[in-house]
Amino acid sequence: MNETIRDDQLRLLFELDADLNRIQDLDLLLEEVLRGARLTANADAGSIYLLESSQLQIRYSQNETLQKRLPAGERLVYSIFSLDVDNKTIAGYCALKGRALNIPDAYRIPKKSPYSFNPQFDRLGHYETHSILAFPLKTNTGALIGVLQLINARDSEGKIRTFTADDERLVSHFGTSATLALQRAQLTRTMILRMTKMAELRDPKETGPHVNRVAGYATEIYQRWASRHQVPSREADRISDVFRMAAMLHDVGKVGIDDAILKKPGKLEPAEYEVMKTHTNIGASLFEDSLSDFDVMATQVSATHHERWDGTGYPTGLKGQAIPLWGRITAVADVYDALSCHRVYKDAWPEERVLEEIRTQSARQFDPEVVDLFFECLPNLRQIFERYPDV
Repeated sequence: MNETIRDDQLRLLFELDADLNRIQDLDLLLEEVLRGARLTANADAGSIYLLESSQLQIRYSQNETLQKRLPAGERLVYSIFSLDVDNKTIAGYCALKGRALNIPDAYRIPKKSPYSFNPQFDRLGHYETHSILAFPLKTNTGALIGVLQLINARDSEGKIRTFTADDERLVSHFGTSATLALQRAQLTRTMILRMTKMAELRDPKETGPHVNRVAGYATEIYQRWASRHQVPSREADRISDVFRMAAMLHDVGKVGIDDAILKKPGKLEPAEYEVMKTHTNIGASLFEDSLSDFDVMATQVSATHHERWDGTGYPTGLKGQAIPLWGRITAVADVYDALSCHRVYKDAWPEERVLEEIRTQSARQFDPEVVDLFFECLPNLRQIFERYPDV
């Protein structure tokens, strides 16, 4: 290949760039960045890390070989961990030096190299890692925001090959666009978390980890729903992008509830409970001047996530399918997280008890189909719980 990018590669980069620009949510964008980087270099697997509190936190991992071993609709579950920015690991070394690291074979790294490869994940997953390309994600000022690590480049016949200089150059081009998109998405996430921070100042239960978990659970359940209902993948991704941000703001209306009620340590009196229930309408009113799909969905999530399948919920008493899908999904996600976590007024429930409660409330509080989908993707929900721990 000569020094100019071929037309087919240029088209791929343009397509990937357009995909990145349409996604607003940080988590969904991270998945798309990793997918795009793998496409760029035709890599079988990879991981993406973000720099958080001076450590590299793994945010997403993909592996086409392992994914194909799973039943249709299942999503790969991976370990949540962090790495130091030092010369001991491949990603850490890449971050420390701020330059790409191209390794022809992970099992033949020279002994004199400061970094090493840990084969533990290969053994656990019955997988063989050979070629690795680690690439730093840096802003236009040179600040590191993360590391892309691609694994097992493949040739046109699917055989594992080493990453070439051309792969490095293409990933570099893609990485520039990816970094800009990530900075934009991080800003969007920050603005949403600032809105939830307002609610947190009023209600300590509404923490950043809580809303990130609820949004993650809700999006995961929706993706399973979309697969079951044969929603085209591109449309499902577009909806997931909007839904995740809307679900993060499900209880933002609590900013309008009096502290005497919101922070009362004991059980609310009937009159106080009636006031508390108005947080749904208060939240919905924040988005009533609908200018986008996000406004419409955020309105529905805020207004209906306390409705019940049997019609005994609030604020309107909607029943069954009359409750918007977004409210029905967020209801399960919110209760799952609330029961699973410690609060000032209660201890975290054991998982068995939480799951039994959700089963019991199927066709009562919750949409039975959503409950089924919840249990189908439970391993992924547990992973989200690990990704956003309470501090």
